[in-house]
Parts: sequence; structure tokens; C-alpha cells
Amino acid sequence: MPKKKAPEAVKHRSADPNVMGLRAEVLEQPITQTLEINYMPYAMSVIISRAIPEIDGFKPSHRKLLYTMYTMKLLSAGRTKSANIVGQTMKLNPHGDAAIYDTMVRLSRGYGALLHPFVDSKGNFGKVYSRDMAWAASRYTEAKLDPICAELFRDIDQDTVDFTDNYDGTLQEPTLLPTTFPNVLVSANQGIAVGMASNLCGFNLQEVCQAAMAYLKDPQCDLLSILKAPDFPTGGELLYDGNVMSDIYETGRGSFQVRSKWRYVKAENVIEIYEIPYTTTAEAIMDKVTELVKGGKLKEIADMRDETDLNGLKLTIDLKRGSDPDKLMQRLFKSTPLQDSFSCNFNILIAGMPRVMGVREILEEWTAWRIEGVRRRTYFIQKKKKDKLHLLKGLKKILLDIDKAIKIIRDTELDAEVIPNLMIGFGIDQIQAEYVADIRLRNINKEYILKRVAETDELEKEIADLQAVLDDPNKVKAIITGELKEVMTKYPSPRHTEIVYEYQTAAAEDPEEDIPDYPVHVFLSREGYLKKITPASLRMSSEQKYKEGDREYLRWDASNRDELLVFTDRQQCYKTRLADFDDAKASVLGDYLPTKLGMDAGETVVWACVTADYAGHLLFFFENGKAARVELAAYQTQTRRKKLTGAYSDKSPLAAAWHLKEDLEMALISTEGRCLIFHTAVLAPKTTRSTQGVNVMTLKSKYHLESALPLTSTNIQNQARYRARSLPVAGALLKAEDRGEQQLSLLEE
Repeated sequence: MPKKKAPEAVKHRSADPNVMGLRAEVLEQPITQTLEINYMPYAMSVIISRAIPEIDGFKPSHRKLLYTMYTMKLLSAGRTKSANIVGQTMKLNPHGDAAIYDTMVRLSRGYGALLHPFVDSKGNFGKVYSRDMAWAASRYTEAKLDPICAELFRDIDQDTVDFTDNYDGTLQEPTLLPTTFPNVLVSANQGIAVGMASNLCGFNLQEVCQAAMAYLKDPQCDLLSILKAPDFPTGGELLYDGNVMSDIYETGRGSFQVRSKWRYVKAENVIEIYEIPYTTTAEAIMDKVTELVKGGKLKEIADMRDETDLNGLKLTIDLKRGSDPDKLMQRLFKSTPLQDSFSCNFNILIAGMPRVMGVREILEEWTAWRIEGVRRRTYFIQKKKKDKLHLLKGLKKILLDIDKAIKIIRDTELDAEVIPNLMIGFGIDQIQAEYVADIRLRNINKEYILKRVAETDELEKEIADLQAVLDDPNKVKAIITGELKEVMTKYPSPRHTEIVYEYQTAAAEDPEEDIPDYPVHVFLSREGYLKKITPASLRMSSEQKYKEGDREYLRWDASNRDELLVFTDRQQCYKTRLADFDDAKASVLGDYLPTKLGMDAGETVVWACVTADYAGHLLFFFENGKAARVELAAYQTQTRRKKLTGAYSDKSPLAAAWHLKEDLEMALISTEGRCLIFHTAVLAPKTTRSTQGVNVMTLKSKYHLESALPLTSTNIQNQARYRARSLPVAGALLKAEDRGEQQLSLLEE
């Protein structure tokens, strides 16, 4: 077997190339050893003492700052200058004043990064939703602890948590803060360590307390039904996905979408954005929108500005006339930070070891830690009461025979022998004897003695109750539950972030929504040439150019986003968007549809129509006198097919067609010269495109249906003569005055 290579070594040379006239020896050290000695201590320090929060929800920098403010009596006293707080915190935090002040800013009410800020601030502390709004210097601002901090320091002086020396050994500081609620789930926290990171989102305080109480009662409870979803101080809308949220709750990893809240002010034709995702800033949103507007991808926007004031965030978008605010916002959600994702990484230090945990595991660790804290507090209180009871028991023995105690003291010659003589005379220990010896003479009365005896009985009962708490885990849990209920009552907190269960995802959005929307005039010639002309171009030159022998067949006033349906002599329909055609001028021939649409060889255009929403019906009139009414929606396809076969019946050649938007009277003319007028309401609509239709006009064998037009587009004077009472009928012969000079055609207005 080949020999393993030795680890790479780091070579060190003496700074002096010659030592005693000889070249210095090379000292070799394996690279792994160098990393272990020099890099690992730094990495561990960053992970444990800087970047990753612990079970109380705080990093060391947060804890040191808040504890300093607590020792400065800023929980009950008025505000003091931030610079004063920063200076005092430096006794615990071995970092510069700028880093400490930045920490305080992010915990402040003014900055707004937390659902429940811990620092009650006064002055300019910036805003979490602004990248460029800088906070004022510490000498200008003031701060104190917010009232909710009482829940962080409750019973901190009753041995609920451990204390340790500060960095120079001159002061003591808590290793954790005894929070009465799961602050680790309430306060958002983010940190980047060496080789790992942490990103905790905040949850609503009411929901977290309810979830903790439910977990204490039943560790297998359904957390999703109680702790519904994360909550953010910047509000917005959380797009809820049950599977994603369940994975986050179980594993501590995953991401979900948060989008902005907005409203449309119709009177001013503007969109106002007043809540944005927690992960972005107003400046980032405006920069991206500006980029898209300059790139021509958002033509609906006339202007965008930041109108944020003392009332809060507001980004205003001025819309151009005719713009659809709902469609615009869907596009903005897709392409800008107005909709952003939050990536969860619930990495928390547990007993000095980083662990990625789900919500249930976090509640398990917090409840276990909190139970231990309550037990330590109970034991501390019990010990204090036991010590007092011990003193009172000694006092009770002496007070039962006070004359004997006075005699012992009076008969003792030396002061140092008073305590030993009392101990011998009454069978008490030194602590009890010293307590008795210090009693004032005025307290040797019946009332004092009775009170002390009654207090002894009360203390014994209290100690027994405390011991019952220590012996029964359910009573400890009941105490924690009571504290959680108290927190919910004291600090009511409605949700900031709205949960949206039904929403349109960006993936479902029409990818062709980027097509510009503007009015156009469309012309189709008899030989199949199509021109799309803008109103401005048409005003400059309205005279249409056609090939020799060709002329105008159909025309439409439409929108650039509308769809064009072209029907051919082979019963096929070709579908395309008007946006696929370049804007042209009246002086050009236009696009030749058989070539543009890739029609089969020899296939020609017989009719066409334009639609925006596939509303209405198509009327097909065949040479055999039959008519078919087909819903236009029958030609709409989800896959945007470009070619449909069997577009209409092939049993008889097509004589005419019409896009029916509302029912009206139609006039049919046969080659015999007969005319029939009927109302389209008598034709039942069909969903089958290739339907043969129903017989409308009875024709002799050598004649066929020649044309069909709306009655309003003809010159028929004697209309009653040609109206049919029932179908089918042959119609009446046209009189000379009803023929007029107008050539009946398939021209559609």
C-alpha cells in the first residue's frame, strides 16, 4: 500500500538570516496544528461569545447592555443620555462604544426592529425599513428600559441564573437573563459566526405564550394551530404554505414569502405602499423599480417617490392613465423586493453547543431551563425562610424563659462569654444565640413574643408549601403558566403581519404581462396583408396602401395585447398576439399572414377577428343556408396553442362570419336575390367549434347564400318585408330600393 503523505507544514525562519555565522534552522509545524492553536480559539469565541443567541433569546452584547441599564436603575427611573449608558456598558463589554451603541439602537423602540423593543428611546434612532436613514450620535439621544424588561430581570437576585466575572474580574454579570416568556421565539435575531450562522424570526407574544402553555400541558400538542406563523414589526403579508411552515417548525430550517401591503387611491390614480417585508428597505425597493422603469419594463409607472413621514412608511407610485393597479402590483411582487423571502435557521446555543432546532425543540429546551430557574428561585426563597425560622426557633426557646436569659447575661463577666453561655443554657447554636443577644430591651414584652411565635407557625407552613412545589413538577409548571398568563395580560400584542392563505403565486403569473399595452388600429386586406398602426402614426398619414387589385377587408380598433384569430379556407384557426406584429405605417403593405403565421401551402385567409378576453360568440354562415353560433371561449386554450384544426364546419363553404358581442338582427342575401332578416337570439350557442349549425335560409339547388351583414349596415328600407316569423324560410326578393348602391361584403366595423 502507498504511504500516506504527512500533513503540510508551515515553515518559520529567523528574522536574522545568519545566526552565529550560520543559516537559521527551519522550524516545521503541521498546518492542522497551526489551525488548532491559532484559529480554533477565535472560531469558538465568535460562536460562543458573540454571534449565536442563547436560550434566553440574547447574544452576550444584548445581555451586557440590558443588565448594565438594569443596574443603572433605568427600569424605573427616567431616561439618561445614551452616551452614559454606552460608557457604563464598557465595564462589561470589551468592545468599542460604536459597537455598543449600534446594539442599543437595534433594541430600541425608535428603530423598530423588534416586536417588543427593550429600550424606550427618545431622539433619532433611525428605522429598520430604511437603509440610508442614519441614527443620531449617542450624545444626542436618550434611553431607558422598556417596561417589558421587568419580565427579563424578574427574581434575578434570587439565584435564578448563574453569574460570572466580567472580562477584568471586577464585576459580576449574569450568564443568562431569567425571562418569564420564551423571548427566543419573540425577538428576531440574526448572527454570522465562523462556519455557521443563525437567523431567527419573531413570533407574536400572545401566540408564543399560548404555545408554551399548551406545550407544558401536552408536549405533543399541535403547535401550528396555536403558533400560526411568524410575525414581523414591519407588518406586510405572509404567504402561508402549510407544508413549508410545518417543515420549519420541525427542522428549524426553511423559507417563506412576505410581501408588501398596498392600497390604490383612485381619486389620485396612485398606489401607496405602507408596509414592506422585514428583510428589505424602502431604498432597495425604489432602486429596483427605477431600474425597471428605465429599462422600459414598467411603462405603467409615471413616477415613484418616498413620502415617509412621522406617520410611518409610505412609498407612492403615480400610474399612467388606463393602468391596471392589480396587474402592476403582481409584476412588482415578482420582480422587486416588494415580495421577499425570509430564510429560517434556528441555530441556538444550548449549554455552550450550537444546535439547529425546530420550534418544538426550542420550547422543550426553554421549558426545561425555565423549570430549573423556578426551582432554583423556590429553593432560594425556602432557604431564606428556613434561616429565619431557625432564628425564630432559638428566640422562642429563650422567650419562654426570658428571666433565665437575663440572669445568664447579667451573671456573665466577659462579653465574649455571653454567646457561649446562652448556647449552653438554652441548647441553641451560635447563630441563634447571636440573634437573641442583639434583641433590644424594649422587645422583651408579651406582644412581641406572641407575634414571633405566630410568625414561626406561618413560616413553617410557607416552607412546607415551597417544599411541595419542589417535590411536584406539575406545581412548577403551574407557576410558569401563571407567569405566562400575566405576561399576556400586561403586554397585549395584536399581530403586525397578516397571514394570507389564498394568494396568486408569482409562478402562476402570465409571463407575457410584460407586453406593453397601448391602442392600435389594425387593417386586414382581401389578400391577407395585415397592418398594425398606432393612432399617432395614423393621424400623420391615413391613406392606406395596398397591392394592385387588393383592398381593405376588415379593420379593428384594438389594444396591443389583444389576440388575433385568423380563419382559413381549410377550417383552421391561427392564433397570435397583435404584439407579435411590428408597428407599421399606412404607406406600407404590412405583414403577409400566410407567411407570418406559417400556414400550409396554398392555404388562404377567409376571415379574422380580434379579442381581448374571448367574450361573445362567433356566427358562421355557410353557402348551404345554415348558420352556426359558437362561443368564442371555445377557441381559448391554456397552453397558448398557435394553431387549431376543425375551427368550423367543413360540410359547406363559408359564406360569411361575424363576431357577435351582443344579439342583433342580421340580413342574409342569396345569389337568387332573396333577403332574410332574423334576430340572432333564436340561434342557440354551441361549444363545439365544428358544429354544422341549423338551417336558417331555404335555398334552391342552383343558388347559395352569398353574404350576411348586420341590418344596421345595410340600406334595406322595407325591413318588415324580409323579417322571418319562423326559421327556416326562403326570404323575399329584394326590391330595387332595398338593394342600394352599397356593395354587401364581410366588412366588420
